[in-house]
Amino acid sequence: MKQRGYEVLGNLAIVNFPKSAKQKEKKKFAKKILKEHKQVKTILEKTGKFSGRLRKMQTKYLAGEKTKEVLYKENGCNFRFNIDKTYFSAKLSNERKEISNQIKKGKKVLVMFSGVGPFSLVIAKNSKASKVFSNEINREANKYEKLNIELNKLKNKVEQVPGDIKKVAKKINKKFDTIVMPRPQLKDSFLEQAFKLSKKGTRIFYYDFCKEDEINLILNKINLEAKKFKKKIKILKTKTAGEIAPYKIRLRVDFKIL
Repeated sequence: MKQRGYEVLGNLAIVNFPKSAKQKEKKKFAKKILKEHKQVKTILEKTGKFSGRLRKMQTKYLAGEKTKEVLYKENGCNFRFNIDKTYFSAKLSNERKEISNQIKKGKKVLVMFSGVGPFSLVIAKNSKASKVFSNEINREANKYEKLNIELNKLKNKVEQVPGDIKKVAKKINKKFDTIVMPRPQLKDSFLEQAFKLSKKGTRIFYYDFCKEDEINLILNKINLEAKKFKKKIKILKTKTAGEIAPYKIRLRVDFKIL
């Protein structure tokens, strides 16, 4: 049987089988993973792609303990979340560490699309930021993020500002030193909200998705939006933050408000 590999996420392994795979073959492969990885207690089969603004995955129980709750460690932080109800990407672990290393002492940070809190908590734990404000629209993710804040003893450093960022941005009476935007694949850039919450010197880490030869289109979009909202910016860096499909990348653009 040909299989396209699997991802180990804490106590779970998620397998992506080809359509031709038979149930008997799936079960056999699941038992093999359980034997090879002692920390893995549950095997799930991926049955659908991430979908919608809430980026929910679809999985089916295959073997081991019957749960969809993940226990995961990364960058000195512990996370709990439900794999079907919330979005989490272990592939962005190095991104989170890299950004946290760039946050200077006493800075106020806003993380948009925070999910169960990976960027927010890693920054709070590994940098000397004075406060990290964390925004997420998914209510289930917000529940887990609250749990994760408590789990990591970061209640004094991470503050949740849940809801639709378009509405939340109008209510937040603050300007941030750093804004992190690990956006899902949506048409809206949400740069309007980032510009509204920024000031001179604010650094923005903006994520987008494009083909390998379309990076300039993303840079043009950012520059046009900045012009529209009367903000002068300087692009500091562009970085490929992983391949999400053949010839399609997750792009990170670092820029500063002048």
